[in-house]
Amino acid sequence: MKFANILFAPMFVLLIHYFEFRLVVLAYLIIAVIFLLYMYKKKSSYKGMVVPSLYVVILSIALYFSSLETVKYIPVTLSSIFMMMFVDSHYNKKYMILDFTQKFYKKELKEEEVEFLKRGDFYWVLVMLVNTLIHLYIVNFTSDLTWAFYSSVGWYVYFFTALIAQIIYGKVYGVKVSSR
Repeated sequence: MKFANILFAPMFVLLIHYFEFRLVVLAYLIIAVIFLLYMYKKKSSYKGMVVPSLYVVILSIALYFSSLETVKYIPVTLSSIFMMMFVDSHYNKKYMILDFTQKFYKKELKEEEVEFLKRGDFYWVLVMLVNTLIHLYIVNFTSDLTWAFYSSVGWYVYFFTALIAQIIYGKVYGVKVSSR
């Protein structure tokens, strides 16, 4: 799915250059419905169903209104949803970043590392807010090619940079602050 997400925007821009807009949206919509049905049949969690459902809804709206701008709002909407998930995690003390780290980091975390990671959700709220604002700016004020680049590769570069910044801060300064 991640590979498909990376290719979504550039392929869309390329295809609408050669084919009628509504035909491209219809093809994307059919693919999204098939993927949604696959996820449903696989008995995916509700979180696993959010993204394909969102694609189906937004592509249906784009098809109905013949609107490229509607399609361009898919990454904005996804970014907003992820931001709200981090807001929920931060205020309800669900500790998404800590849980994610514990799944992929096999060593036992020190108490100060756990405390630092518990505060990580708020950092990601800010990262996602900035990402959403970047997406909004790009959708409204830049070219389709800029949108295609940022919506496919750009935000992964942004996330990777934010993750590296969080790791470096945690190693150099953040964990020490948590242990005070």
